[in-house]
Amino acid sequence: MQFNQSQAIYLQIADYVCDRVQTGQLKPEDRAPSVRELAVTLEVNPNTVMRSYEHLQQQGIIYTKRGLGYYISEDALQKLNGQRRNQFLQEELPAFFHKIHLLGIELDELKERYDAFKAQHSNP
Repeated sequence: MQFNQSQAIYLQIADYVCDRVQTGQLKPEDRAPSVRELAVTLEVNPNTVMRSYEHLQQQGIIYTKRGLGYYISEDALQKLNGQRRNQFLQEELPAFFHKIHLLGIELDELKERYDAFKAQHSNP
């Protein structure tokens, strides 16, 4: 995994786990990778993964079963979709609108390109 400098590594790891939940690689009640396993996979300190898991636990995305590890919450996907949707609409979309306005890009051009993107990435 390539980490960027603009966000704390533990948050990027949390996003990585969340992405796996949203793509269905980790399903509700699945066991999450152990702290050590994920640290080795991502080549980071286990303490950093632990911090990520604590963050996800506070958000209700994962929970712990004493002695067994971390598990994906039953409602993790719904929580993630709601949180990420709100964050996008409130933080990223206004910046996106500003940029397309400055560049003179019209919504019909965006729609064409979005439709093409969806066609390319839709499941058969």
